[in-house]
Amino acid sequence: MCGIVGYIGPRMALPLLIEGLRRLEYRGYDSAGVAIAAAGGLTVYKRKGKVRELESVLPPELPGAVGIAHTRWATHGAPSDVNAHPHIDAGGRIAVVHNGIIENAAELKRALQADGVAFRSETDTEVLAHLIARRPEASLAEAVRAALRQVKGAYGIAVIDAARPEAIVAARNGGPVVIGVGEGEMFVASDAAALMGHARSVAHLDDGEVAEIRADGFSVLTLDGGQATKATLELSGDVAGFDKGDYAHFMRKEIGEQSEAVRRTLLGRLDPRFSTAHLGGIELAAREMLDIRRVKILGCGSAFFAGTLGALLIEQLARIPAHAEPASEFRYRNPVIEQDTLYIAVSQSGETFDTLAAIQEVKRKGGRVLGVVNSVGSTIARECGRGVYLHAGPEVAVVSTKTWTSTAVAFALLALQLGRVRDMSAGQGARLLAALAALPDQIADIVAREAELAPLAARLARADHAYFLGRAAGYAVAMEGALKLKEISYLHAEAYAASELKHGPLALISPETPTLIVLPDDDLLPKNLSTIAEVRTRGGPVVAITHPGVEAPGLEASFAVPRSEPELDPILLNIPLQLLAYQVAKALGRDIDQPRNLAKSVTVE
Repeated sequence: MCGIVGYIGPRMALPLLIEGLRRLEYRGYDSAGVAIAAAGGLTVYKRKGKVRELESVLPPELPGAVGIAHTRWATHGAPSDVNAHPHIDAGGRIAVVHNGIIENAAELKRALQADGVAFRSETDTEVLAHLIARRPEASLAEAVRAALRQVKGAYGIAVIDAARPEAIVAARNGGPVVIGVGEGEMFVASDAAALMGHARSVAHLDDGEVAEIRADGFSVLTLDGGQATKATLELSGDVAGFDKGDYAHFMRKEIGEQSEAVRRTLLGRLDPRFSTAHLGGIELAAREMLDIRRVKILGCGSAFFAGTLGALLIEQLARIPAHAEPASEFRYRNPVIEQDTLYIAVSQSGETFDTLAAIQEVKRKGGRVLGVVNSVGSTIARECGRGVYLHAGPEVAVVSTKTWTSTAVAFALLALQLGRVRDMSAGQGARLLAALAALPDQIADIVAREAELAPLAARLARADHAYFLGRAAGYAVAMEGALKLKEISYLHAEAYAASELKHGPLALISPETPTLIVLPDDDLLPKNLSTIAEVRTRGGPVVAITHPGVEAPGLEASFAVPRSEPELDPILLNIPLQLLAYQVAKALGRDIDQPRNLAKSVTVE
């Protein structure tokens, strides 16, 4: 969740570190800090709050060409200046920034205190600084390796030594660490986004590796001192993706980018010659696809809800039993891994710890896993080895919008490819290809009508609770809509399968509680109209996200989206719910891009 940035080279480090921290603000954090090694000593500034609070206490210039910086999301110790990173040893020589959790920190802390070490903070990270400082005769890399051999838990770290400022040492076990290669300068970060515009290429550390990073290059060893060879990848991406431009919030900008994001997800993947889709990255031959007897989709939060829709698409189009499950719960039930099941891991960031742990559980038991991720070169992408890149572009807001939509489209492509290998006719394939190609323009049309949602947003902003209903794929959309509203507006919102309403949730309906129903014009429309009547009979106001021409008596308001094919309608029905959540949060004055208590990339358990 936290952000790490480090620099070593000929330039002053501080401006580059602050720029990197700003690039990582989307991850969610509660404090920030920086440490610069210069003139034989460390200069450290730390502040609770946003990067702007840190900047307010920094001097106009701070000499020093090597430094590390951090944005912290609190785990051990409340957010405060003292608990902010970097953490230093008692002698003021070693500075450490750390993502993750040291599970045996209390035990290590007691041993250090018995030796006379005084701790300044409540964090687990400070233990690392003191452990590293206990080996002044060793090189920094050797001291770090010795310290980490005593540690249990997850970490991504960067370390500097004011007495030896010729290197930064970085290490990884569960927390992402990226090394950036520039022209006569080097970088380290927890996310390649921090390096855009500076590094030419990147190398990703794997678990159990320690890197010594100098201005002219880097070397990597394992914890026990063995050599590790790292390939570098060209760092590609658009720096403009990290600029809000004329928008007030990244979330609104990214909602508006969905049309182009979907175009990129579709690019080169539609095959009109054979009326199918082609996802080369999944590396499954037609015969292997025929051998699949079940599909299991694993993800967390929005990724899980996109996977829920994906499972329905696979069942509808490929006629393969499919099911989505929260990755965070998967490994704790000792799952049965089947050889003829295809497992699919979904993660926008490609770094979600729970999803990564689920992948490793599947692989340990001999299963095959595909990844659906947005971040090229991310841990999950490398762990899976094959899968689908979304190509949605950077998503800076903590909440998922364009990556949810691109993920749903990617699942439609996969379902189409599997379906055409099996029983789907060429005519059915051509019907879906045309609908997929039309999605970008339809999404743009919905976004352009945002103003129509303003009265409904004002109504919701006055409520304390809201309920979302849907059937089948509409339920997946309802779950995602409720999540968006609660994430950024802090309004209590819950989603229910419409068929379950009378099995308990109906007790919650009241005139003060609006219900939003996902109401496509499909074969379930009569059932959904009956659900609306049940809510209205109990005095509950109902709003529908629906299709043109649908008549539903008793609605307080409705918003109609363009028709697609029935299988793809849920993708379009979700877009107004994103805009609605945004408008409600804006009306309530919320911190939309960085909602409280949340982070973009959840890298701890």
